[in-house]
Amino acid sequence: MEKLRLGILGLGEGRSTMSAALNSEKIELVQVCDLNEIMCRQRAKEFDFHNYTTNYYELLENPNIDAIAIYTPDHLHAEHIKLALQHGKHVVCTKPFIDDLSDANDLLALSKKMNRHVFVGQSSRFFEPMKKQRQDFEEGLIGELITVESYYHADHRWFLNKPWSLNEKFKWLYGGLSHPVDFIRWYLPNIDEVFGYGMLSQNGSINGLKNQDTMHFVFKTDDDKVARVSGAYTGPVQPATRDSEMSCILRGTEGASQADYMDLRYAVTDKTGEERILTWEHKLKHYFRFEGKSHHAGEYQNYLEYFAESIFSDKPAFPDIKEGIGTIALLQAMDETLSSGKPVRPNDILASYNIKLSDLK
Repeated sequence: MEKLRLGILGLGEGRSTMSAALNSEKIELVQVCDLNEIMCRQRAKEFDFHNYTTNYYELLENPNIDAIAIYTPDHLHAEHIKLALQHGKHVVCTKPFIDDLSDANDLLALSKKMNRHVFVGQSSRFFEPMKKQRQDFEEGLIGELITVESYYHADHRWFLNKPWSLNEKFKWLYGGLSHPVDFIRWYLPNIDEVFGYGMLSQNGSINGLKNQDTMHFVFKTDDDKVARVSGAYTGPVQPATRDSEMSCILRGTEGASQADYMDLRYAVTDKTGEERILTWEHKLKHYFRFEGKSHHAGEYQNYLEYFAESIFSDKPAFPDIKEGIGTIALLQAMDETLSSGKPVRPNDILASYNIKLSDLK
């Protein structure tokens, strides 16, 4: 079987990717890299994989590596993607794709020039309930889509123990809401306008958080469909038997469906009127391999294998570079509406950087 030969940059989140690659029949893990040599040694011991380096250029110049998976801090993504492309590597980059849209046009041009796949590791698309929901939607089980609702509500007060989470630059808008926002764009890619409100809750304020931890947004597409998304991050949540921390709800002309995360649970009312609830408890060990459910190795294995297949068949892997940039523009529009109190158009954000995604093939 043909295998995609992979290098991994960043071994914090990249821990899940190491597990994913080493357990996949479609991936060959060649080399890993992290600036922190102690981290490299920990991962080498944990996975009995010892080909590591603290120098990114060793990965870039390794002729046995076809693709590089990037899990570094957000502000480094653009430079690391650029270097990988310049060295002829395909790229997987964790979300958010980049943190500065002024880098977008250079990356778009470079990926086209080098003819390499660039894939955004939006892992929640590759969780079992979300995969099933998408399959049912594409097969027409709920008819034509009317609207999408998505949310991510979690008690992340523990997260505020990390000093950098209290930095002025840290925003749950990007760190949390990017997941349910991606579900919205997956089904309604042509968002024309967004409007929303946000607040810093009492819990967040007491613990030193600087930006909104509770937000609600409404979207309108260019063909006048509407959708909504919400996030709340510093308060208690419902029991998992009642409400998952993250969910995507599709309402169609002939049915409806709801996919949950991190619970392996999916519900659908299809066009025949049949109601079903599906679970995948037998796949728990595939999806969650470390402490509780704090890592995403199963999703990463699913998307790495999808990425490998796209390269072998020379087909696009979605979300691709254009989707990744479009999602950043939408998140920036959401950020702007929170501060301005007015609706904002993502296309206006793109235009301000002279980015024309519609012109790209």
